[in-house]
Amino acid sequence: MTLDSTSVLIRRAINADAAAVGELFNRNRLRLRRFVDLRLDDRVRGRIDPSDVVQDACIEGTRRLDEYFLLTQMPFYVWLRLITAQKLALAHRHHLRVLARNAARDVPLFAANLPDASSALLAARLLGRSATPCQAALRAEQQLRLQGALESLRPHDREIIVLRHFEQLSNLETASVLGLSETTASTRHVRALQRLRKILDADPNFRDLL
Repeated sequence: MTLDSTSVLIRRAINADAAAVGELFNRNRLRLRRFVDLRLDDRVRGRIDPSDVVQDACIEGTRRLDEYFLLTQMPFYVWLRLITAQKLALAHRHHLRVLARNAARDVPLFAANLPDASSALLAARLLGRSATPCQAALRAEQQLRLQGALESLRPHDREIIVLRHFEQLSNLETASVLGLSETTASTRHVRALQRLRKILDADPNFRDLL
């Protein structure tokens, strides 16, 4: 989806074109589901369906679409991602409270921002699937090493790698999410990759990973 096609749909949506409104949200569903899946707290996986969170966010976004028309500088996906994040935070609070009611569990309530994307999940996604038992064993070892490398990064370095390589945001969208200029976001991304590559440089299996 190009920026121009999104702009055309937004102009049509401003004029109450129901088909354009539907297309705007449908085009972003897969990206939003990836975002929710990455940020889903491991303690409630199986309780929360990412597709349900995205559906709730799209319904809320449709209801609040007039608000977006006032935000001329924010990319549409970033605005919709924000609404989705709010829905996910509400779902986390609800389900973690339910878990906390069980006296046999020791589960702190989630009451702040969304959790970081799981380094184990990120490492697994970077490495992909393995076809044979031998490959699976090697992949498990690599995953642990890559997970450790990701966890050793500074939080803001890790976050920008997540935004660019896992959520697959553009530099413009990443800059908007982080409240940075595009130039600063681009520079931070390059430096974060350099730091991760330096950590992984000793292992030839990881040299072409990013």
